[in-house]
Amino acid sequence: MFFILVSVAAVVIYAIPNIDVQVKIIAIISLTAIALISGVAFVLPIGGGDMPVVISLLNSFSGLAASMAGFIISNVVLIVAGCLVGASGVVLTLIMCKAMNRSIGNLLFSGFGATESASGVKGAVSEPKAVSVEDAYLILESAGSVMFIPGYGMAVAQAQHVVKELAAKLEENGAEVSFAVHPVAGRMPGHMNVLLAEADIPYEQLKTMEEVNPIMSVQDVAIVIGANDVVNPAAETDSSSPIYGMPIIKAYEAKTVFVLKRGKGRGFAGIENELFYMKNNLMIYGDAKATISSLAAEFKNEE
Repeated sequence: MFFILVSVAAVVIYAIPNIDVQVKIIAIISLTAIALISGVAFVLPIGGGDMPVVISLLNSFSGLAASMAGFIISNVVLIVAGCLVGASGVVLTLIMCKAMNRSIGNLLFSGFGATESASGVKGAVSEPKAVSVEDAYLILESAGSVMFIPGYGMAVAQAQHVVKELAAKLEENGAEVSFAVHPVAGRMPGHMNVLLAEADIPYEQLKTMEEVNPIMSVQDVAIVIGANDVVNPAAETDSSSPIYGMPIIKAYEAKTVFVLKRGKGRGFAGIENELFYMKNNLMIYGDAKATISSLAAEFKNEE
């Protein structure tokens, strides 16, 4: 409240025509400092798993600011462009909130991700089971159906093209290949769709969360590439988890799950993933692009 009052006072002081220039400069500097402090204070309590949504909301605010600037300088183009950015940012934010099964108020003020689940990972063993590329190939070679579940890790590794290559090898081997795309996988809705389209993966192979969950139990292999929170069973099983209630892709129901992960760190929301410790899950550590390239090379070597 104090910041709001000071901000209003600074704006009023700056708008007064017959006031000393130095006072106006002080008012603008004070307003800028308050804006910076308020911005940090607004974002800091919000957990990592919610940051893509917050970024979308802040982008919307930037559009509104541009629109206001357009009114000040009487620039119609800036007004229209700012309104479009602001409106699209709000729509995108609401879509992401719906995909996470949370309200915008809960997202901004609940301190999401600030604490870890009190119960921890239920039934966890000491370490997730890890396998080599060669062992993973032996399982994939006999698989009749394979579902890729891409996430931000695929984007970071720029692995979409080698994923396409591996998918082609699997299809040549007789497997049915599909891609499960979570609404908030990556940094915003459509992020994975764009990357997969860039690799010329057929649109028919891209499936939504609602389409894949009913058939996940009949999939021989699910390959999770850099996705973490969107496949975490804690969202369904652990009421104390920060992501409890968020719809997820039920990768854990597949007969075998491969999780491609660079290291043993936690996901974007900063919580443990129960999937890593399940009996049907196997970890393949390393760069996703290098791992998938090695898997594709194994198929080439057998030709």
